[in-house]
Amino acid sequence: MQSSLETVALFALKLAYETPDQSPILRDDPIMGDYEKEIFGVLVRRGDVDAIQLKLKTCLGLALEALGGVETPLGRELQKLSADVARAQTLAQLDTPLVLLKDYLKDIQ
Repeated sequence: MQSSLETVALFALKLAYETPDQSPILRDDPIMGDYEKEIFGVLVRRGDVDAIQLKLKTCLGLALEALGGVETPLGRELQKLSADVARAQTLAQLDTPLVLLKDYLKDIQ
């Protein structure tokens, strides 16, 4: 799960900050400091769903803004998938919406 969380954060931050005229954002980029797999790993081991959701909400909010908000088709879909992640109350409930969100972000890159 840690890897999926990191991937969602990476794709979201790519949408928010990456521009065609600069080098791509990678996992070891400083912007990923708060979203590293090890940090998510600690939160997963603790079972801290609220902290995971807060981290995701932050970077997904940036991605939503980069997509033009909920007024755009891509933004509406991102908001829908993000809401599914936010509704999860356990790590088990977080798994399926997280995979769907990761796949969506990958597809729109």
